[in-house]
Amino acid sequence: MASTIRLKSKTRNNITTVRAIIRHPMETGFRIDNETGERVPQHYIKKVLVKHNAKIIFSCDWSRAVSKNPYLSFMFKNSKIGDKIEITWFDSKDNTDSLETVI
Repeated sequence: MASTIRLKSKTRNNITTVRAIIRHPMETGFRIDNETGERVPQHYIKKVLVKHNAKIIFSCDWSRAVSKNPYLSFMFKNSKIGDKIEITWFDSKDNTDSLETVI
């Protein structure tokens, strides 16, 4: 199965910019299905971890307030071409996905 994460990174002057899009429905549990008239069960990303060369550099807790297919962008120092970046997410239905790439 293909990853739900699309990841791009760019290093300039020892600073790396990471941009990621995560394909996920991010259902709040409040939306009503037009066909059944019932609520769509909640299903959202709860936690995102980012590692640089196997060391956690960024962690965030998300809630159902984050939009569908969320976009994540951040910058960090002390990186170089050839270093590894890994992004992992965990959701409310105990699903997870991870993607590792080289800067």
